[in-house]
Amino acid sequence: MILNIAERHKLILKKLEENGFVDVADLSQEFDVSLVTIRKDLKALEERKLLFRSHGRAIQVDPYIKEHKVSEKEKIHAIEKNRIAIAAGLCLKSFDNIIIASGTSVIEFARHLKPVEGLTVLTASLNIALILSEKPNIDIIQLGGNVRRSSSSVIGSIAEKMLAEFTCTKLFLGVDGIDLDFGLTTTNAMEASLNKEMIKAAQKIIVLADSSKFGRKGFGRICGLEDVDQIITDSGIDNKTKDKLIELGIDVTIV
Repeated sequence: MILNIAERHKLILKKLEENGFVDVADLSQEFDVSLVTIRKDLKALEERKLLFRSHGRAIQVDPYIKEHKVSEKEKIHAIEKNRIAIAAGLCLKSFDNIIIASGTSVIEFARHLKPVEGLTVLTASLNIALILSEKPNIDIIQLGGNVRRSSSSVIGSIAEKMLAEFTCTKLFLGVDGIDLDFGLTTTNAMEASLNKEMIKAAQKIIVLADSSKFGRKGFGRICGLEDVDQIITDSGIDNKTKDKLIELGIDVTIV
């Protein structure tokens, strides 16, 4: 059965709602029309602000992330971040030397962190250092550098040079975007640079990210997914993304 334009558009939007994305090649085969026709369909729907095109596919939300203050971001997906934080705490072992980066997910992790024996924490976040200073039996090392006001954290060469002096067991990393092809990103290039140094200094990379971060991109690339050991996220992650992450050898924890 040959579908007209309106019927194709309706089915494309239905599939997009069900799966979170649609693929140009898959739609071309299913509707028995050319790739050019499907691209025209997606362009028309994008002009009506019903989807966003991205590298041979279309997604529901704008993949490019704008920077917001921590105080604003903390209110978004707060329940999911709370569950992720509790699950992250189960990863701690006695005498861990860990790095906690910056961002609202790792701030929530710090709030729920229950100290284990011999725990040492390095952090770029001023908020995290203050939260952990209220908890007993944690050695805290605050990285120095230029203060990034929007995230209340430090960035720059001073922090990067400090990190070069340490080897840590785990890095707990918050990100602004996770793209299956492009990897982990954040909205700030200097923060991405510091995150790269954190990855070099840690034996295990644990990403804390609610499901809204998948399929999105920030300005600064941190690393590819091959560098990630574990991702803790919520049940909003779609099955195709989850299966791809597992295929890449990443331990996916869903809360």
